[in-house]
Amino acid sequence: MRNSSQFTFSALAEVRLVPLAAGLLVCICCILPASLSQAQLSANDSQALVGDAPADPGPPASRLSGSVRPAAVRTAMRKVADWQLARVDGTFSRDWTFATLYLGMLAASDTLQDTHYRNFVKGVSEHYQWAPGPRTYHADDQAIGQSYLWLYSQQRDPKDLIPLQQQFDEVMLAPDDPQKPVWWWCDALFMAPPVWTQLAAVTHQGKYLDYMNREWQITAKLLWDPQEHLFFRDQSYLDKREKNGNKVFWSRGNGWVMAGLVRVLMFLPEDDPRRPFFVEKLRLMSSRIRELQGKDGLWRPGLLDAADYPYPENSGSAFFVYAMAWGVNHGILDRKTYRPVILKGWSGLVTHIYEDGRLGCIQPVGAAPGAYSPGASYVFGTGAFLLAGSEVAHIGR
Repeated sequence: MRNSSQFTFSALAEVRLVPLAAGLLVCICCILPASLSQAQLSANDSQALVGDAPADPGPPASRLSGSVRPAAVRTAMRKVADWQLARVDGTFSRDWTFATLYLGMLAASDTLQDTHYRNFVKGVSEHYQWAPGPRTYHADDQAIGQSYLWLYSQQRDPKDLIPLQQQFDEVMLAPDDPQKPVWWWCDALFMAPPVWTQLAAVTHQGKYLDYMNREWQITAKLLWDPQEHLFFRDQSYLDKREKNGNKVFWSRGNGWVMAGLVRVLMFLPEDDPRRPFFVEKLRLMSSRIRELQGKDGLWRPGLLDAADYPYPENSGSAFFVYAMAWGVNHGILDRKTYRPVILKGWSGLVTHIYEDGRLGCIQPVGAAPGAYSPGASYVFGTGAFLLAGSEVAHIGR
């Protein structure tokens, strides 16, 4: 098994762990390139609580059901959302970790018909005046644009689009670097493409779709494995192997890709000639992920060496459930084939909710399969869970 003390981080991430008390860590996460100084980030950006991993997270939730009945799904969603919101309300971040949470909160607001969660995200958006993160060309700092556009679709204030549109217009002027694609790691396919696609939809400007499709194709050509129907995390993993000799495919990275596919398809016109490519990718990945589902309904960090990882990885697992549930709900995936997978996956996720509402078994910020404790919980995993619930709530109908 993996060394339980292992804690792997992306080469792009500067993550500070500040001990507060025995068994409790605050993850101070600032995703920074070497050239970006700390002074360019607000105090709240650098202090937001991304997550922790207490040695004793408490007892499991006693009054939750893993059923996909809408009432049961909504109860589980509310418990997790309320716990997370209590921990982060009043803090602000444009980091990808929180951008994922904000999407989940918006989904929870719609599913639970509770504006409390939406107002939280709206407050963050207004705090940043609807501007993306400070790294103009980095997908992680574009991810928050998904929430901006979600809110824009409800309130239609043209000024809210200006910062995002101005930045993206600037990005399109930069030539592609053949040595390093702009979306060079697979997680980026969740962070950025949905923003470009939805911006095209709301502005009716095809140039954003053209850019998204071109960069997506470049990344896929580099990282897609046509035999396994999965994505390598980045080019450095093409020749790496698990302990059992199989290729290294990170469940979280592939979950991010599938969720990104869904969020591109949401806004890509039905008659767009590029749509079949993305539909096919979702179908191929879903079929492979279905084959790799664990007995507990979840997926381990290393998809092709599950036996080497003691715990499921619930951010990736939640995104797998989200993507497949959306695919079934929208007629892209076969209901008879995938509904049992979704039901088993959702039920498995609910077993990792603790009495206070914490969702456990979420791998910390990283770039590859790694180790963590059962109580490890991070905001992006909560966001993925809430998005999953928003689709699972409709799967039983």
